[in-house]
Amino acid sequence: MNGKLVISSSPHVRTIQSVQSIMIDVLIALGPVALVAVLLFGKQALITMAVGMGAAMLTEALWLRRWNIFGDGSAAVTGLLLAMTLPANVPWWIPVIGAAAAIIIGKQLYGGIGQNIFNPALVGRAILVFSWGSRLSGKIWPVPKPFHFFADISAVTTATPLAGEAEAMEVSLSQLLIGNMAGCLGETSAIALIFGAFWLFYKGHIDWRIPGGYLATVWIMGTLLGGGIYINPYMTGLFHLLTGGVLLGALFMATDMVTSPVTPSGKLIFGVGCGLITMLIRLYGAYPEGVTFAILTMNALTPLIDKFTIPRKFGEVKRLVRP
Repeated sequence: MNGKLVISSSPHVRTIQSVQSIMIDVLIALGPVALVAVLLFGKQALITMAVGMGAAMLTEALWLRRWNIFGDGSAAVTGLLLAMTLPANVPWWIPVIGAAAAIIIGKQLYGGIGQNIFNPALVGRAILVFSWGSRLSGKIWPVPKPFHFFADISAVTTATPLAGEAEAMEVSLSQLLIGNMAGCLGETSAIALIFGAFWLFYKGHIDWRIPGGYLATVWIMGTLLGGGIYINPYMTGLFHLLTGGVLLGALFMATDMVTSPVTPSGKLIFGVGCGLITMLIRLYGAYPEGVTFAILTMNALTPLIDKFTIPRKFGEVKRLVRP
């Protein structure tokens, strides 16, 4: 009878899923995006992603003093997501510093996975933007060279389509969908991002309300207030939807189950808030992109959203305060 009965404290509900299995599913979902990035930007994209993942896993292993570098897989996901927010030709030390900051400042200082308030990858990204902004903005983005794995992509650089109306008019809808344009690795392909997200929806790891609220808000505000980049305002809304890190942020970062609300209505509020802040920064702020700061801001508001959206327990009554 040994091993037949396990006595432990509640809860007694078990699931076959683990943190590691969920993180492996996220890595699988990011696979199509990573593949397209390598096809467009070659070996430098592969190096940037490998360095980001390796630095994040090694930092966490050293911090936790363990030999298993992969661990639960969350560090690998953080490193890959951080790399997705960077240009392919970025110096190797940029993803190293960003990954280390993401793991230590964005995650471990709060107590590790499940305790962090902010999305770690975006914490690393924000630190890099504030510290080395000149390497992450302006006309520094490499022009893709599809299917030229060993090509030097640092020779020709330009600004992203979000930089201005002239740059926006140079890209077609097909380029936006495929990703054959200048930008970070996570902007490579809208089709690849959506295809990968289907896997997370299928596995039940993400809820439609956060990405749905996020993307709908971006499209509506882009259509109504987008500045007339195209004659057709609906195309302008679609432009804002497909450029920058909106799809990457909405599908893979805002949906982080640790840093997003737990209630259905809270998730929708969170998604709409991310879209609203993103577009306010894009249209009226100093930065052409607003995804990083939008999600981090809503991460900070998550406890407040949960407080006001968690339903009252059955039979619960308000406590009377006597004068």
